[in-house]
Amino acid sequence: MRPPAGPGATADRPLARKAAELDAADPLAARRDLFALPGEPPGAVYLDGNSLGALARSVPARVEEVVRHEWGELLIRSWTDSGWWQAPQRVGDRIAPLLGAARGQLVVGDSTSVNVFKAVVGAVRLAREADPDAPLRDELVVDATTFPTDGYLAGSAARMTGCTVRAVPPAEVPGALGPRTAAVLLNHVDYRTGRLHDLPGLTGAVHAAGALVVWDLCHSAGALPVDLDLHGVDLAVGCTYKYLNGGPGAPAYLYVRRDHQDRFDSPLPGWNGHREPFGMRPGYEPAPGVLRGRVGTPDILSMLALEEALTVWDGVSVEAVRAKSLALTELFLECVAAYLPPGRVEVLTPAARAERGSQVALRCADAERVMAELLARGVIGDHRAPDTLRFGFAPLYVGFAETERAARALAEALGTDRTASGTGTTSGTGGTSGTGVTSGAGGTSGTDGRAGIR
Repeated sequence: MRPPAGPGATADRPLARKAAELDAADPLAARRDLFALPGEPPGAVYLDGNSLGALARSVPARVEEVVRHEWGELLIRSWTDSGWWQAPQRVGDRIAPLLGAARGQLVVGDSTSVNVFKAVVGAVRLAREADPDAPLRDELVVDATTFPTDGYLAGSAARMTGCTVRAVPPAEVPGALGPRTAAVLLNHVDYRTGRLHDLPGLTGAVHAAGALVVWDLCHSAGALPVDLDLHGVDLAVGCTYKYLNGGPGAPAYLYVRRDHQDRFDSPLPGWNGHREPFGMRPGYEPAPGVLRGRVGTPDILSMLALEEALTVWDGVSVEAVRAKSLALTELFLECVAAYLPPGRVEVLTPAARAERGSQVALRCADAERVMAELLARGVIGDHRAPDTLRFGFAPLYVGFAETERAARALAEALGTDRTASGTGTTSGTGGTSGTGVTSGAGGTSGTDGRAGIR
């Protein structure tokens, strides 16, 4: 494995100097020390936190304590003595501030897929109950650019509730809504292109049509402000293994706005969501509040690893994280524009700050080969078939100098390294002609055909 191009002298690379200055002024720089990051090769750059976040250094010891003491010694007593039973809501309350939500509205457990199903069916039922005398709301609108599983689950939810499904690009959703619309399922950030959709505006449009909205926050939670309560979002779901660093397979969360909770009718009524879970009654009575979103026995090992991982957020504001995220992605786009010749890659990620999440997606015909070359140079991103390179920037542990190094490694992998030609001053983050990239900031509306992790 070849390491990425070393820092070297920066005198002839203005962007390398700029990156060093940004690192020196970074208020989040010390957070990096809280993570165990790739050590081989020296100088490796991890830009895949949008698929799997890095390990927080304190997690292994916490998991060992849970295994050896809470499970090994206390055994069944840990459900009460170690607080296992309360963990789904306790961890939910820990995530809530990162989503702009008050306590008591999130419950953690199950996978994102399971929570999408719960939320969509629950939203349809809530919409119909709100005005039972109105004509039947029998239409479910789904983000046409969604991660495939969301679409599959929406189809299943529609069959269960007697709805039809309409796939609509997010920008066209307001014009597609009508009196038959019951619920709308949207992704906050497009998992392929990194495009950030207008959560406040789309939520308002859905409400104006008398429908409810469900937001998938997998690619935004922990990377940018969401403000669920401020914008009146009805329901939301998301994973915790990306920017929240919960670990592979970490449990997901379900958000149910407080005024919906006592009418939320989950399609998966499990014993953990029962009003008297240990009463073992034949009839189901939902627990009060968001606890009715629980289903079965929670995954305690993963749950408590996640809880420990969330300690890296202590004292961190989401606004500071967003500011750094924007600066990182802007620097990367600036370097790509400077180091690559025109037309070698197409930028799929919007240049506009208000439309960009925390990843950069580039399109090139030989993307699979290029990513293999990058991995050989110690730059870890990912490839989405057939032609997309994705680079995720997790602000708590990604720095500016390594961002610039990753762009130089990309130029090497593409066989187009221009870093020694004195062209390190271009600032065209929009990908206009002559900056080394072309811009196609929306991407396509189809899925990439890959059924793995988002």
